[in-house]
Amino acid sequence: MRIVITGGTKGIGWAIAQEFASAGYDIALCARTTSDLEDARQKLKDIDASIDILTKEVDMSNKEEVLAFAATINEKWGGVDVLVNNAGVFLPGEIHKEEDGLLEKQIETNLYSAYHMTRALIPNMMEQKNGHVFNMCSVASLIAYPNGGSYSISKFALLGFSKVLREEMKDKGIKVTSIMPGATWSNSWAGVELPEDRLMQAKDIAIAVMAATKMSPSAVIEDIVLRPQLGDL
Repeated sequence: MRIVITGGTKGIGWAIAQEFASAGYDIALCARTTSDLEDARQKLKDIDASIDILTKEVDMSNKEEVLAFAATINEKWGGVDVLVNNAGVFLPGEIHKEEDGLLEKQIETNLYSAYHMTRALIPNMMEQKNGHVFNMCSVASLIAYPNGGSYSISKFALLGFSKVLREEMKDKGIKVTSIMPGATWSNSWAGVELPEDRLMQAKDIAIAVMAATKMSPSAVIEDIVLRPQLGDL
């Protein structure tokens, strides 16, 4: 079994990588920093030395780099079982006064990356009539947040992409799941002075992703909404 995780060396992506390594999956990861990828490779090998690990430094806002990563995966593996479109960026702001270019940057990273990666990898899934695509949306895909601005726009768009893809893949044996986490400990929340149990752990989301892959071929979890026990912040 093989899984691709974009933005896979930190936060939720890294938790998912560890969860699937523990289950014996071969793993393809991308991130912006080579040293982070090398560190992730070693730690995943420590979990299971037998798994195959592909890593590539990729700026997911750059279409050419996204497609090059997908081409490497297709060339070396031929196909994958699970794709987790996890790469994303959070840049706070308000529409009427946020810095020019904030929308474009977040759309490129949060939406276009998933669009291009999925289009590059899904033909092999369609050929094998099997596969699962996870799109890392957000509770900000469901409701507008103060100071969410362009970030929320991008996440609404990603949820729309995910729903359209689900409809297209229904009769092709490919599952599509939208994941909408609330506040989760990750780089986005670094330095925030809150009790550890006020936010979810990244592993919580990883456990939910793994559970969704264990459904029979006749069932799919379309949407996963996760929030801290005490609610949104």
